[in-house]
Amino acid sequence: QLHSDVDKGDGSIKYILSGEGASSIFIIDENTGDIHATKRLDREEQAYYTLRAQALDRLTNKPVEPESEFVIKIQDINDNEPKFLDGPYTAGVPEMSPVGTSVVQVTATDADDPTYGNSARVVYSILQGQPYFSVEPKTGVIKTALPNMDREAKDQYLLVIQAKDMVGQNGGLSGTTSVTVTLTDVNDNPPRFPRRSYQYNVPESLPVASVVARIKAADADVGPNAEMEYKIVDGDGLGVFKISVDKDTQEGIITIQKELDFEAKTSYTLRIEAANMHVDPRFLSLGPFSDVTTVKIIVEDVDEPPVFTSRLYSMVVSEAAKVGTIIGTVAAHDPDASNSPVRYSIDRNTDLERYFNIDANSGVITTAKSLDRETNAVHNITVLAMESQNPAQIGRGYVAITILDINDNAPEFAMEYETTLCENAQPGQVIQKISAIDKDDPPNGHQFYFSLTAEAANNHNFTLLDNKDNTATVLTRRNGFRRQEQSVFYLPIFIVDSGSPSLSSTNTLTIRVCDCDADGIAQTCNAEAYILPAGLSTGALIAILACVLTLLVLVLLIVTMRRRKKEPLIFDEERDIRENIVRYDDEGGGEEDTEAFDMAALRNLNIMRDTKTRRDVTPEIQFLSRPTFKSIPDNVIFREFIWERLKEADVDPCAPPYDSLQTYAFEGNGSVAESLSSLDSISSNSDQNYDYLSDWGPRFKRLADMYGTGPDCLYS
Repeated sequence: QLHSDVDKGDGSIKYILSGEGASSIFIIDENTGDIHATKRLDREEQAYYTLRAQALDRLTNKPVEPESEFVIKIQDINDNEPKFLDGPYTAGVPEMSPVGTSVVQVTATDADDPTYGNSARVVYSILQGQPYFSVEPKTGVIKTALPNMDREAKDQYLLVIQAKDMVGQNGGLSGTTSVTVTLTDVNDNPPRFPRRSYQYNVPESLPVASVVARIKAADADVGPNAEMEYKIVDGDGLGVFKISVDKDTQEGIITIQKELDFEAKTSYTLRIEAANMHVDPRFLSLGPFSDVTTVKIIVEDVDEPPVFTSRLYSMVVSEAAKVGTIIGTVAAHDPDASNSPVRYSIDRNTDLERYFNIDANSGVITTAKSLDRETNAVHNITVLAMESQNPAQIGRGYVAITILDINDNAPEFAMEYETTLCENAQPGQVIQKISAIDKDDPPNGHQFYFSLTAEAANNHNFTLLDNKDNTATVLTRRNGFRRQEQSVFYLPIFIVDSGSPSLSSTNTLTIRVCDCDADGIAQTCNAEAYILPAGLSTGALIAILACVLTLLVLVLLIVTMRRRKKEPLIFDEERDIRENIVRYDDEGGGEEDTEAFDMAALRNLNIMRDTKTRRDVTPEIQFLSRPTFKSIPDNVIFREFIWERLKEADVDPCAPPYDSLQTYAFEGNGSVAESLSSLDSISSNSDQNYDYLSDWGPRFKRLADMYGTGPDCLYS
């Protein structure tokens, strides 16, 4: 309550209030000066309010006293329970921890005034999680309450922690939170194999590095505490098998180190140990942290391909070896107990040119063609060995055949030299340095010897100096070279190698006479050729020209003879003069009507001959004559007709010089229609003159030759 000394109680003074919460939280009775709160106050929201009050004259509304300021303090009561602002909590503690091991600290806060009474004094207690854990009442530190808690038995616990104010007295407020405690793993479990022995069957053909088996020792621990290493500690397969660990599954993987052979050994026994990699010394009393098991591996027999005595055979043969020369022998055998015989062959994909053969039974390799070291110095071939009883089983051996060199290549210029000679060259001047190459490869290297040929040794223009280092120098013997006199010189040089026997060759060096500048650089050269006395003589040139003229005359004669020949055998339809008899009295169904022809007369020969169609001429159209309606008592007449035509063709000098098909549409004797032609046979004694047939064109040429008096032949 506010009261002014000026206030007489007659109502002439009024009170006003201003400041924090004035009119909203606090109001004042303007007549009495009493201050009231309009709503419930919360110290936790605002603990102090600063207000200003003043007494005014009601009539003049002027202050009767100076303004006064005062503070309203909210007195605390226990109206807030403790709260865990960081909850719920999660924590971990190693398994097997001793009693009293700290796990985590929880903290609860109380909004009440800690300076007033016990409203903010909190104590902690555990509502759930006993007897495994406990909590310090004042600090809120959670600790283990039981020893040897095993993660493998139970790895997680849920705790409920309570915080209560008023120092835990009755009437105090409380709050709770949950704490999830996980037991972390320690290496307290040694590895153990589920079985004391294992057995696996593997085929002997299993490749090296293949997996034979996977075994695993059980370990209840996890993570690094469960990491293991495996090793073979004993057994007869120490060098044949090895074991490694799968980092993801911690399995022991047994693999093959060497090839298995059923015929050599049928089983192996391995003693395998599994041990933890990270051992905790605190738990050695629970050990040992390793275990041993026995693994027996049974090798199964399979049908194996033949095996060569060597993976690679190296052989040598001279390139001068004759066909059939023995180079060497390969050998393979069947590793199975049956020991089936083996047959050999060469994989022709590795010997495309078929330079070599192999004896199928003995494995002896011989040459099948002449060899050339310069073409291929080493031949790598694959030899196949297959079982006789099971050809599907094929073994492969590899043979490297080295070709030994012989001196079979003559030396030659190392390059095509373009030698120029200045007109102002002086005697003894070097104009060219030459070298040689040889395709052969002698063991001690090449040694070449250079000289001029006998014909050129005494020439007055050039000389040759052998430098004894596989090179030679060409020098001039005189001066005064003139392009007008001779622009090109050909110098034959004789090169000999040092092989046994030695080979030689003559190589011609072309020297052009040129106009040079002051520095000896060629400017212009005349292309006119000139041959040294060692070259072709004038008589040789005349002989060559005579041969050329003779060849030209022969060509002209051949052309003339061909023009006089008759038309070739292949003609177009307009000039077809093949021997055919065309019948126009056939009103049958055409080519498709085969019922109108009686082929019995043609097929009833005592001797049947195959007719081959020529491929170099246009196929002839075979015209079938209309069948006779009188039965032929004998086919002798037709057969004699064919044989007569055959004899005529055999002795005819104008017949084509190759096999040809001749078609005769012979109608025989006794035809119902008889002959429609006004011409009798060639044996007729008719005096009629048929020379006019020659004027009828090429289609009647054959008849004109048969009945005419002209001596020409068809193929003249």
